[in-house]
Amino acid sequence: MRAVIFANGQCSDIQWVRDLLRPDDLIIAADGGTRHALAAGLVPHVVIGDLDSLSPDEQAFVEAAGVRLIRFSSHKDETDLELALYHAVRAGATQVLVLAALGGRLDQTVANLLLLALPELKELDVRLVEGSQTAFFIHGGREALIEGQPGDIVSLIPLGGDALGVTAVGLEWPLCEDPLRFGPARGVSNVLIAGRARVRVREGLLLCVVLRNQVFS
Repeated sequence: MRAVIFANGQCSDIQWVRDLLRPDDLIIAADGGTRHALAAGLVPHVVIGDLDSLSPDEQAFVEAAGVRLIRFSSHKDETDLELALYHAVRAGATQVLVLAALGGRLDQTVANLLLLALPELKELDVRLVEGSQTAFFIHGGREALIEGQPGDIVSLIPLGGDALGVTAVGLEWPLCEDPLRFGPARGVSNVLIAGRARVRVREGLLLCVVLRNQVFS
């Protein structure tokens, strides 16, 4: 089952969101992400968070539409997106797409990316998608398949320390049991040379960012 989570970041292309969704998706809105879902013509199945980003009229609208509201105190340790991710896990999702999680405040953007490394998500396919950009983590002992078009940019960024034994096949600059050190930008802006590539990590954690069909400097 796939869950699609609307966060409360920037969402510039509503039509792209509509094209991405499937009829059987579980739609979860993290507080103010409700507005993005509604703008896409969707009524979320669940709205979760402290609901401080929704007006009384907006709350009344989703309640009248039969949406399940899960309200938390504003004095909580988790962000609304974090709560939404935990809810997706409890609901039995095996795949999670996170939308509208980038832009605006830098601290929240970084925190949203790092949420993908939650231990509870390790066995799931969790991806943060925003337009032509997709971000996900590759954990030590795992291999990831990256599909796209030749020329797509693939960046491999170690987090939390060095990533060891990194093997990348199908990229312009291949890797073979190489280390990617925490700090240096060696893994940024590699390029897909065919329709797919494979990346394996023996030890550590890699943030993989794929940028599709664009020209970047």
